[in-house]
This record gives sequence, C-alpha cells and structure tokens, in this order.
Amino acid sequence: MAVLDIKDVTKIFGGTVAVERFNLTVADGELVCLLGPSGSGKSTLLRMIGGFETATSGVIAIDGEDVTRVPPERRPTGMVFQSHALWTHMNVFKNLAFGLKLRRLPPAEIKDRVEAVLEQVGLAGYGQRQTHQLSGGQQQRVALARSLVLEPKILLLDEPFASLDQHLRERLREEVRDLQQRLKITTLFVTHGQDEALALADRIVVLRAGRSEQIDPPDVVYRAPATPFVAGFIGTMNLIDGVVEGGVFRHPGLDLAMPVADGPATLAVRPEALGIAAATSAAAVIHRVTDYGTHAIVDIDLADGLRLKAMAPDARAWAAGTAVALSPQAFAVYRDNVAIHRAGA
Repeated sequence: MAVLDIKDVTKIFGGTVAVERFNLTVADGELVCLLGPSGSGKSTLLRMIGGFETATSGVIAIDGEDVTRVPPERRPTGMVFQSHALWTHMNVFKNLAFGLKLRRLPPAEIKDRVEAVLEQVGLAGYGQRQTHQLSGGQQQRVALARSLVLEPKILLLDEPFASLDQHLRERLREEVRDLQQRLKITTLFVTHGQDEALALADRIVVLRAGRSEQIDPPDVVYRAPATPFVAGFIGTMNLIDGVVEGGVFRHPGLDLAMPVADGPATLAVRPEALGIAAATSAAAVIHRVTDYGTHAIVDIDLADGLRLKAMAPDARAWAAGTAVALSPQAFAVYRDNVAIHRAGA
C-alpha cells in the first residue's frame, strides 16, 4: 500500500508564491498527472514530494507518515528527471547498483535486483554498456530503472520525455503506463503536454499559478472543464465572449438559445462539436480548410474577426470563401470563472 496525502501545501520563494494551499490524495497504485503551463508550480510540487524542496507550510504524508521535513534519501520515493542525471563514468549496472550499495545490500542481491529491473524496462543484457553508448530513449529507461531498483513506494516523473522526439515519446509513455500498471506503483507524472496527460493519467491535476483549477479523470477534464482556463488549455477549444439577452447568447455571427440569466458569458465549444452548414448570410465565412485525411479542420472567420475551428468528416465538401451557419452541438457556458450551463456533453 502507498497512499500520498498532500494537505494545504504552500511554497514561497522570496516574495513569490509558487504553490498555494494545494491539496491532493493519490490512491494506492494510481497514476496522477500534474499538468499546466510553465510556471504553474507542477515541478516545484513534485520536488517538495521528493524532498528536494521544503514546503513553506502544509503537510506531505506517505501511508500516514509525515515526510514534510524528511530528506530525499530517507523518503520512500524515486524521482526521474528530464535530464536523466546518469553518471557518465559508470556503466549501466553501476548506475543502478549505486543506491543499493549505499544501503549495504549483499552483492548477490544487488546483482539480482539490477538484472530484474533491467528486464522490466526492456534493457536485459545492457548492464555493461556505458551510458554514452545508449540512445536517448535507452538512457531514459536506465533513469527509470535506477529509481525502480530502490523499490520506492511513490514514483515521481518530472517531464521525463520532454527532450525526446514525438514518436519515441509516444512509445515510451505507453511503456511507462504498462509498467506502472504491472507494478501497481503509485505515480505522479509532471508534464505540460495535454496528449501525454490524457493518454497516461487515472486523474489529471490542472495547475495554474500554483493552484489547482481542476482535479478529475481525463474524460471529465476534456468533456466538462471546470473553468475557462481548463477549457482553453486542454485540447482545442473555441472560446467565444458574448452576452446573454432574453435567453439567447449573442455574438456577431452566432446566436444560441440557452436557459441562463442575462449578462456577459463565455461560450466554449470544441471543433468536433461545432456543426456547420452552407448559408446565404456572410456573418461566418470559411477562411481555410485543412485536410488531414481522416477528417478536415475548417477555420471560420466571424464578422468581428474572431476565428473559430470546426471539424468536418470530408474536406472536399468545403472551400474557402463559403458562407456557413454555425450550430454548436455540445458546449459549456462560463461566467465569473465557473460553468453556469452545459449542453450535449
């Protein structure tokens, strides 16, 4: 069992609040992604959990034991950094064995554990290789194995694939997810990539300016974003500012009936939920059609210059300059930073 509890954790650097009153419980065997733009506090939070930064206030507990002031080497955590942080003067075996030697384990046990974890990460037989002889993906596997060989209760991954090309990144994240599920190890994964979070996580924590905007499973974060920030940050979203008058949301080129009180509002609709049809009015006009083979993305200019995106099954049905009518099939409406109405989601 390995449960992580973070209670009211705050981190202040000088006069800057990096993380503010953050709360999260990560269940045994759960993989949680911390997702947010640069400066949102996600890496600072991970470093506090690993003991590489000390929380200004709050409590970090693992299986009920307060580790807030415990140094990194005494915490039951393993951390994998973006930079790999491998020792270049040691071969792969010695990189993995180093931490076990510090624990004064017998040589035979060290050998067995190192060989076992190398097999787990797909590097069986690589123990005598020098780290500079490995590809970027192999080096990242070694970095992961070096954490796993210590048998941590909590695995911490700080943007481990950021320096790799997209194809390798996608392959490794699938391998990490398979390995995490097989080992059933409680894991926190920091990323700024939406696709990575959606593909990996049991739950996603969306961070902004040191505070959580939403904590939910990926499908909820995507289909029911809690705030306009989450709506705009996760996936592609059309955000349209307008005003509700007499039960109708109004924006130049788009009127939409909705049962909310009059006042300013922001309409959020995804491209796949924005229906288009040929029209005689020029209030909305196609700017560009991009053919992706499986579908098309249609860029549409509204009368006030706002550009929207719609998804269509066939690019050949549409052309630049065509006037279209818009019909959102699923959408959310926000006011004062909260959702006040959803339809079709």
